[in-house]
This record gives sequence, structure tokens and C-alpha cells, in this order.
Amino acid sequence: MRIVAGDHLLTVNPVDGSEIEPCPPGERRARPERRDPDERAELRRAAAAPRPSGTVLPELPMLERDEERERLARLLARGRSVRVTGPSGSGRSTLLDAVASDCERLAPDGVVRLTGYHRTPTDLLHDLYAAVFSAPLYRPDRAELLESVQEVGAVVVLDDIEFGGAALDEFLDATPECAFLISATPDVPAPSADSHLEEVFLSGLSRTAGLDLLERAARRPLAEDEASWAADLWFESEGLPLRFVQAGALLRQREALGDDASAREAGGGSEAPLPSIAEAASPAALLAGPLGEAAQDALRFAVALGGECPHQAHLPALSADTHAEAALGELLGCGLVTPAGSHYRLAARVTAQLAEAGYADEDAGRAHTVARHYAWWAGHPSVAPERVAAEADAILAAMTALIGSREAGHADAAVLLARAAAPAFAAALHWGAWERTVRHGQEAARLAGQVADEAYFHHELGVLALCTGNLDRARAELEASIGLRGVLADKRGTVAGRRALALVADRSPGSAMAGAFGASGGNRKGGDEPSAAGAAPDDTATTIVTPKVAATTPMAALGDPATTAVTAAVPAASRPAVTASTTPTALVGASAAASGPAGPSGGSGGKPRGPRRPAMRGTRRNVVAAAAGVLLVAVLGTVVTLGATSGDDSHNPADKVKPGRSASQRDDDKGLTADEPTSGTSQAPQPGLSGTPLTSTSPTAPSDSASPSDATESGGPSSTSGTPSDTERPPSPPSSDPTTSDPRPTTKPPTSKPPTPTGEPTKPTPTTSSPTTTPTDDTSTTASAPTTHTAPSTASPVA
Repeated sequence: MRIVAGDHLLTVNPVDGSEIEPCPPGERRARPERRDPDERAELRRAAAAPRPSGTVLPELPMLERDEERERLARLLARGRSVRVTGPSGSGRSTLLDAVASDCERLAPDGVVRLTGYHRTPTDLLHDLYAAVFSAPLYRPDRAELLESVQEVGAVVVLDDIEFGGAALDEFLDATPECAFLISATPDVPAPSADSHLEEVFLSGLSRTAGLDLLERAARRPLAEDEASWAADLWFESEGLPLRFVQAGALLRQREALGDDASAREAGGGSEAPLPSIAEAASPAALLAGPLGEAAQDALRFAVALGGECPHQAHLPALSADTHAEAALGELLGCGLVTPAGSHYRLAARVTAQLAEAGYADEDAGRAHTVARHYAWWAGHPSVAPERVAAEADAILAAMTALIGSREAGHADAAVLLARAAAPAFAAALHWGAWERTVRHGQEAARLAGQVADEAYFHHELGVLALCTGNLDRARAELEASIGLRGVLADKRGTVAGRRALALVADRSPGSAMAGAFGASGGNRKGGDEPSAAGAAPDDTATTIVTPKVAATTPMAALGDPATTAVTAAVPAASRPAVTASTTPTALVGASAAASGPAGPSGGSGGKPRGPRRPAMRGTRRNVVAAAAGVLLVAVLGTVVTLGATSGDDSHNPADKVKPGRSASQRDDDKGLTADEPTSGTSQAPQPGLSGTPLTSTSPTAPSDSASPSDATESGGPSSTSGTPSDTERPPSPPSSDPTTSDPRPTTKPPTSKPPTPTGEPTKPTPTTSSPTTTPTDDTSTTASAPTTHTAPSTASPVA
């Protein structure tokens, strides 16, 4: 079963636990449509308590309530809300039914009948939404719910409300276009002074009206002694109509006993005496005595369930009597039960009276029987979730009785019932009963020591809290579920819990995904311009620098305009937000041919571009790792260079080498020789044994400095060919023929050509380039590390 709950898609899974995810756009419901009058009437009939079968009950009139009825209808027609207060048995529900029939055409959405029995304000708001709008398998979130109910214009008849004060004020404020007719008992908190509710108090009937109602209930005129007895009863009961209905049932039973010949003989031939006033004040035991076995069995089940009566369709299975369906009609005719929403419950004070008479002796065993029956029935695939939701009060009462009994096997039965009923309540959108059922199941699983079931109920509580927006509770429940399932090695359940927990983390304040559900969101427009100078970076944002590709200018010395070099900028990340002012490290890639002089920027051909905004927070770690790798390569290159140039060549002056060519000194030479540039490489100073560039034999003036900028301006530094040995010896002697190459890479002797070649360069020899080293303020060193048969490449110093 898949339910759309606000921005979430809830999949009810009775095995591993419900799964929740952000609702895809295709699953979102369109705006619900309003129900027409026929649909509302059909919905009211379905929500009413079913008429008992078998016994034909007499219709009792509503006496001495015409004045209250007219006043209530008049106030509702003016848009005022009214609260009717009276004790149980005073006829509040009958009065509300009569007024509701008078107000059918007052509001555009008609009359909406709701029950406040075991309902919270949130439950009632959702019930009102479902009564006016047609939205199957959809539960709006809080914001949409309040927006929708503000547009409802109806006369809402709310019976048996159980809250008042600030909660009632909030409920009324959420529905400004509705007029409410509310009934409550005196023990319910009164509304606040600012609620603007009209108060109507129901008192008992007069003596005349009481006698009239008693005659109608007895279905015959009263005898003289019965009239006197009724007068005493009226004084004791303060005129409550329910007491006269029960007294009428006592008179019918007395008459039935009088017509029985065996009873007359047992009584000495005289009529059965009238019950005393004390017995009439607590008539439940007297009324239950003459009833049939099925009716008495139904009373015992109701007492075991705390006064909740199972549906009449379940009575044959519970009592093993095929004719037990008619028992509810007998109980209703005696005044022992009363409607409560879509089901029946024992009338006021009847539960206590029957318990004193011994009907509660087998409460635990009968509750266990009810729980086993409902667990089988609720889990049957042919039973719709709405039918299970109609029995919510009886199911919850059975679990409450089993948890409190502490007898062996009862907690296990409560766990089975909760596992079967909880998914049905969730699918029927009766989430108040779903939450209470899951909490009962969690407690029962703890008592029974069933860790797997306890983890399941923790998971369901976490999912429910996430759907209702209580993220702290959702996190606590899901973490408890994951911990228990980890102990059990329940992989599927753990995965479901971790998915829900990840969604809680995304919705938590401060998360990058908070508020992104249902939106295209998250796509920020990345700019190429750097951030403004002096702007404080956002600590909650993450910035990554995307590598840029730029082409260097061709080297004019070699005359090849097609030569390019690829440069990538990798920033050094010192903060989560990297600004454009961060100094990049230049990484020189392989070129297709030798390149000529580069610009003063170090060969990048352009300045680095501004940072781009990231899509993920973890990319800052990649930037730091890349920068660290570049730094490591630079350090290793420096170490290799220093080791290769550790010899003593202080006799070679450094000011005799021009920036545009390289020089080397051999062991058997007495002077310096200039290397002839080869194809695929640029000319750069070759470091000597002591790290000082060697001078050239060409009669040219020495350069003023050996800085990286000078090298760049005179053609750009590049690596020279050479094959250093394992002992870091100097390069081998030059070959005799400058146009031919030795089988191994060697440096070439100087020629008579000018320092800058004007003709076509010779065929290049296999050369390699070393990793780039970071120059210091004093000198610029470059080292060549040989590799075999690789493409020529140029190395540029770090800008």
C-alpha cells in the first residue's frame, strides 16, 4: 500500500517496516475535489453505528428539548458555534441528531458529523478534511491541511469531544468558516473566554416528561404503584432520560416474568415485586440477568475490553454462537449500550456495575480470545483497512487489557495483534490509532522479550514521526530500531531504517537538502567571476575549483606555431570556501612538440578563472587531496634535483650561461660546452653539480640573473636530455656527430651555429622531463628524470 503523505511517499510494509522516501513528482496528488451532497450523505451513513439486527427497537421521542433545539438552530444559522454540556445519559446525542437534520441547507458543504471519542484536535482536522474533500490514499501535511480546512464552510456536529481550553481554541481558529455544534460532559475542560462559544446546559426531564418517557419505554400505561415508583426514580436520577429507558426495560422484564407460569408458582402466585430504588439506581445486573446466553457473553466481552463492544459480526466467532448477532439488539433495547461513533460501547456506569456483579472475573482470558480473533481477522487479505479502522477502539482495548494482565502468553498475543492491525490503520489513514497501536506493540514486545518485534515498532514510530514532522523523535526511534536490528543481524530491516534515518538527516535544519523535497532545487548558477574581494565566505557552503584548460603561445625560437601546452589549475584549499585569490599550482601537461617562449605568467596563457559552486559537500576533500599530491610531487622533485646536483662545480661561474640555452660540464672537458637544442625540447639552463647553472662556451654576454622570469622571457625553461646513473654521475661525453643520436640518450656538443637556431632542428632524441619543482626566491632549479620512450614535454615553474 502506497500513501502520499505531504512531501513523502509512504509504502506500508508489514514485514520489515514501512518505507518512506521523497515523493516523486509523478506520484503527487492533484488538488482534491469537494464531495457532492450525495457523497457526503453516503459517507455519513457509513460512519454511523450499524443498526442492530434481529430485535425491532421502539422509536422514543425527544421530550422537552424543543426550546433548546430551536435555540441551537438559530445560533448556527447566524454562524455562531455552540457547546452543549450535559451529563452522560442526558440525551445530548439525540439532541444533536435533531439539530443536524434542521441545518442541512445552511452551509455550502452541508452538515459534517464527527465524533470526538478518543480523538485529538489533529485527528479531527483530518477527519473534517476527509469528510469534505475526496482524496483517497492521501494525507496532507500540516500546512496544506490548515490551508484546506480554512476553505471549508459547513455545520460541524461534533459529539463526545474530550478536549477543551487552548486545544479547542486552536481547533476552532483553524476552521473560521465553520459553525460548530459540540457536545461534552461536565468533566471536559471548559473553553477559554476568548473562544466565543455559546454555552447550552442540558438538565434532566421534568417529572411529567419522565413518566411519559417511562410509559413509552415500557410500551404500556403505568399502574398506580409503578407511577409512584417512577416518581421516586425521577427524584433519585435527577430526570436523566437514560435512567427512564432502563427503568422501562425493567418493567418489561417484570411483566415477562409475571406472564411466566413457573415464575408465578415460584413466587407464591403473586406478581414479581418492583425493584427497590437502590436496585433501580444500579440496574445493569438486574437487566443482564434475564438476557440470553449470547447477550450475557457479549456483555462479558465488553467488560473485558473496558466497555468497548465488538462489532456484531464478530460476536458469533467470539461466543461460538451462530445467533449471537442479535445480542447487540437486546443490549441496546435495555439501555445497556449506546452509540459511540461507528460502534457501540457500554452506557455510563454500566461497566462498573457489571464488574461488581461478577462479569469481570474472566477479563484476561476473554481479552486474549478477542486479541487472537482480531489478529487473524485484521491480517486476512480480504479485509479492507477501513473495516479494521472501524474496530480500532475494540482492538486498542484488547491490547491494553493484555499488557496489563502480565499473564503468560498475553504479551505475545498483543504483539501479534499490533503487527496485524498497525499496517491496516496506517493504510486507512487512521494515524491516531496507528500511533497508539504501535506504542502498545512496542511495550508488549518489550515485556515478551521479542527484540525483532520491538525493533519493528521502533521503526514504525520513527517513520510516523517523520511523516508528522517530529524529526527529533524520528531520529531517536530510528536509531533505536537500527541498534536492535544490528544485534539481530537483520540486514533488510537495518537498510530500511538507515534509509529513513538518512531522510531525517536531510530534513534536519542546517542540512544541504533541507527544504528541497518536491523542488527542482539545489541547482545554483555557477559563475566564472571570482568572488568579491573582502567578502566573507559562507561557512555552510562548499566551493570547488574546476580545472581550466588554457593554451600557451608557440615558441618562436623553434618556429612551430602548432605547439601548445595544457595547464590545469588546482587550488590550495585552506577553508571550506575557496576564493579566487587562492594561489594555484601550475601543472604542465605533455605537448605535441617543443614550445617557444611563454608569457610572464608561467605558461598558463591566461589567468585562472573564478571558482565554481559545488554540488556536493565532500568535494573539498578532493581539492585538498589534489593539492597535497601536487605538493608531494614538488618536494620529491626538489629532493631528486638536489641529489643530482650535489657535486662541486664552484669553478664554473653561473653568470656565463644565457637563459635561452643549457650547459653541462663533463669530467674530461676543461671548459663548458653548450648543448645544441633538440627537436621536441626547449633550451634551459642545466644545473651543475652544486646546483648552479653551468656557463656556455659561446662568446656571449652573461645574463644578469637566473630567475624563473628571465628563463621564461628568453624562451621558457625546459628539461634537457640526459641519462643519470644510479650513482648520480654527471652526463656522458657528447657525441661527435651533432646530427646523429647515440643508442642511449646523450647531450650534444656545441656547434658553430648561433645560440638561437635558424634552420630546421635535427631529429629529436628520446628525452624525458622530471616533475615540476616549486622555485624559491633565490634560484630556479629544474631536474630531468629519465624514462623510456615517452613523448617530449615541457616543465614550467610554479607561477
